[in-house]
Amino acid sequence: MQLLLAAQHLLDKTRALDFLAPLALRLYLAPVFWLAGMNKVNNFDNTVNWFGNLEWGLGLPFPWLMAFLATATEVIGAITLLIGLAVRWLAIPLMVTMLVAAFAVHWEHGWQTIADPMFCLFNCEDAQQAAKRAEQGRAILKEHGNYDWLTEQGKFVILNNGIQMAATYFIMLLSLFFTGAGRYLSVDYWAARGAAGRQAV
Repeated sequence: MQLLLAAQHLLDKTRALDFLAPLALRLYLAPVFWLAGMNKVNNFDNTVNWFGNLEWGLGLPFPWLMAFLATATEVIGAITLLIGLAVRWLAIPLMVTMLVAAFAVHWEHGWQTIADPMFCLFNCEDAQQAAKRAEQGRAILKEHGNYDWLTEQGKFVILNNGIQMAATYFIMLLSLFFTGAGRYLSVDYWAARGAAGRQAV
């Protein structure tokens, strides 16, 4: 019992470092949304066409407005995540973009980002077929290409393009929505401290 209490006491002391978890989430997500947003900025006409096209795009109404809102959300969201400003507020539109990505873009491909029958939850037959194709592709590359050089940066895989990453980012944002930006290393924390100090005066 004493050992259990000592362990609990030690665990309670780690709460002094609880700001590290939201900080880690913010620093992980900021470049993800920055790169996604800047890709839309740099190819904005193509982004608008993709948002509006019914045949090969999302087929959304008001494609220019939708593309602008998605782009602005990702770029501004990346900056605010990085500095910890209005994180709980900005998590909401970022979560909406992840839901749109999951259901409008990735849903038809199932769960996995990379097709892997070893970790298959849904569409396992598709993952197994993708694995066969990947192995056949590797065999062709080994026979006809410089396979060591080609795989120096990583092995060849079949991109499944499922909802896995969109769901993961959504869960990370959901955590930030409830926890906020975290103490010490966020604008939100110091703004709240300043507001509390002014109220106390």
